[in-house]
This record gives sequence, structure tokens and C-alpha cells, in this order.
Amino acid sequence: MRLPLCLAFLFTPAVAVAEAFQRPVPQPQTAEAELSYLVASILMLVSLVAVQWLVSRR
Repeated sequence: MRLPLCLAFLFTPAVAVAEAFQRPVPQPQTAEAELSYLVASILMLVSLVAVQWLVSRR
């Protein structure tokens, strides 16, 4: 029982060595992402104008 346990402790550091962290490379922005950002920005501006218009009427 001791021999397998000792062998496990001896070989564990060789298995548990971690590799160095590699930063992920950002992907380029696609035309579809730019279009969706444009639509979201326009909708945000329209909603802000609508809120301003509703608040100023009170």
C-alpha cells in the first residue's frame, strides 16, 4: 500500500506542471458587428429623444 502511494507522490509533480499563460488574440471586428452597433446606437439615441420629449411635456 505504501509503495503505490510513494510512487504517486513522486510522479505527481511531473504531471502537474502547468504551461505558461498565453494571451488570447482579439479577433477583428466584422461588418455585421459594426452594423449591429450602428443600429443599437441609433435606437439608443431615439429612445433618449423620446424620453426627453415625454418628460418635457409634463
